Amino acid sequence: MKKPGILLISSMLCCAALAQSPQSFQNGGALVVVPASGEVRHVNDQALLTLMVEEQDKDKAAAASRVNQKMKQGIDIVRRQDPSAVLQTRGYYTYPVYPEGQPRPMAAGAKTPQPVGWRVGQYLDVTTTSLAALPATVAAAQKLLAVSGLRFGLSSAGARQLDEERIAATYRNLTERVAAIARAMGHDPADAVLETLDFEGSGNYAQQDTSPKVMRAAAVQEAPVVEEPSFEPGETMLRMQAVGKIRFR
Repeated sequence: MKKPGILLISSMLCCAALAQSPQSFQNGGALVVVPASGEVRHVNDQALLTLMVEEQDKDKAAAASRVNQKMKQGIDIVRRQDPSAVLQTRGYYTYPVYPEGQPRPMAAGAKTPQPVGWRVGQYLDVTTTSLAALPATVAAAQKLLAVSGLRFGLSSAGARQLDEERIAATYRNLTERVAAIARAMGHDPADAVLETLDFEGSGNYAQQDTSPKVMRAAAVQEAPVVEEPSFEPGETMLRMQAVGKIRFR
């Protein structure tokens, strides 16, 4: 009369043992898809400095002449301060200035508004890896030009190095995860064979090309002394995703 009870208890113990066993089913030859990721950081080693000059005058030629002269002198200053910097001028503009409160465009049949002056300006992009000398360069340039923007990033060499580190970190994470999965499935990690590895780069760092706000550069007769600004270049972080297909022998 006690046999059914004994059989029931034995059956329950067997089921519990199977549930706790990692080898509850055959997984030899199984194909396992393993995601992995890597993340690395590098101190920024390059700066993109944007300088600008703007003049306003009733005489368009006079405003343009002052802009041209200040930009030429500003370029000479930057080149003396940082001979290795790459310079590029851009964004030369000439805009009419209308009386305040006068709507534009005018209503149909109204007189065409006449400008009361002209606003002329130009931008200068300075790309440099001389970050230690950057504050002195900016302070010297600010005697004639205004700072319109400053952005830090990686040089070509820095970007290549960081990309290599990112690939290595991603692959290292993949091997660690494969080893953990192999042990959980009751395999020796050496039994894992990598069949496919798909690296999917996730670092698409398009720079935001926003037009800087126009700032008025005051006319300078005698260039005043400008105190050096303080900059912190920060660091760049890159991430990468990878998917590996692993088959166990």
